[in-house]
Amino acid sequence: MSRPIVALDFETANERRDSACAVGLAWIEGGVVVRRQSRLIRPRELRFSPGNIRVHGILPADVRHLPEFPDAMAEFLPDLSSGLILAHNAGFDLGVLRSSLAAYGLAVPPFASLCTLQVARKVFPDPAGCGLGKVAARLGIRFEHHDAGEDAYACAEIALAAVRERGTGDIPNLARSLGFATEPRSDEPNEAPRPAGRERSRTVPQLRFGMRGRTGNRYEVTLEARPAGLSLRCTCTAGRYALRCRHVTALVDGDVTDLLTGNHGDVVALSRLLAQGG
Repeated sequence: MSRPIVALDFETANERRDSACAVGLAWIEGGVVVRRQSRLIRPRELRFSPGNIRVHGILPADVRHLPEFPDAMAEFLPDLSSGLILAHNAGFDLGVLRSSLAAYGLAVPPFASLCTLQVARKVFPDPAGCGLGKVAARLGIRFEHHDAGEDAYACAEIALAAVRERGTGDIPNLARSLGFATEPRSDEPNEAPRPAGRERSRTVPQLRFGMRGRTGNRYEVTLEARPAGLSLRCTCTAGRYALRCRHVTALVDGDVTDLLTGNHGDVVALSRLLAQGG
């Protein structure tokens, strides 16, 4: 019996990877999406950042009386543990999954995954970038962005479109043809707690990006090394409050529409660093 193939998407309440407040999943069999599920999740810490709320629209009142991560995810974990997980910017969604399991003291199994953001960059490249919404629009996939269930569905459809484009027959063959490994990996969660005073010892490239704001202002986004991993810090108002802003999201998605500094090669390098888990 072939392993399940499941597209996965999380929304988070705040900047922490273990603050999942919504999950969406889409199962693929025989080249089509055969099942879709989505549900809201109560984070352990009921703290919602305004920037996150602006993205997904989920409020504390929406999840206050709902099950927390272990109960909300219990029926899905067997398929995720034994199958192939698809995610658009898989480093984020797999980070949420691993960090949330670890936060509840649950075993973190090695997960097999394929990042459809990386797939799209190879199969459907475009100077405007390969963020989920942009790729879906180019492919004619209709969905409601930043709804976890809808995003998981769009991720699945992007993978299937890539299979058709390359004529590989199925997603595992697509991954092999593109040179992507899909073996299970047991990477350390991005936000796993570390003993006080112990910093991650590594050399981080000095990556800096000038980004255009909505009103034409210029903001600087800088790559920083922190104990929990690599982080992008922006000089815009949201960035000064440690919120993930649209400029950081664009760079993570490889969207260079508002890049003022023209260092496209650094955007590619950034993607590789983040895909390695920081």
